[in-house]
Amino acid sequence: MNPNLNPKIINTTALAYIGDAVYEIYVRKYVLETSCDGSESVSFGAHVDALHKRAVRYVRAAGQAAALKAMMTSDFLSDEEMSIAKRARNHKSASKPKNSDAMDYKYATALEALIGYLYLEDRKERLEDIISEAFQIIGKGE
Repeated sequence: MNPNLNPKIINTTALAYIGDAVYEIYVRKYVLETSCDGSESVSFGAHVDALHKRAVRYVRAAGQAAALKAMMTSDFLSDEEMSIAKRARNHKSASKPKNSDAMDYKYATALEALIGYLYLEDRKERLEDIISEAFQIIGKGE
């Protein structure tokens, strides 16, 4: 690992930066997979708008915040993961949310920071557990 990318010392804003990108890839893959019924090859070129609309619920701050709050209150997260999420949630941010509640934005950023942390730690199995749990929680809110 590049010593400059040590996730234990990287600013939580930088962790959220990479975590946002990682999470977006998982959302897009999930939406694409759940749009295929498996019976035949489907071309989505003309249906990208529909895929995007399905993805929005998973990337909105409110959904991400609800997912992290649920994981924090259900003992789903380890002590280490809880510490990272709390540190990121409590980090003073210079940016202001455009289309979301300020607290939802903080929790969403904390989820992204946790994902970024796990990604940089190369803990893919746990990363996927957390993303899968987030998808389940967000999906129940529909």
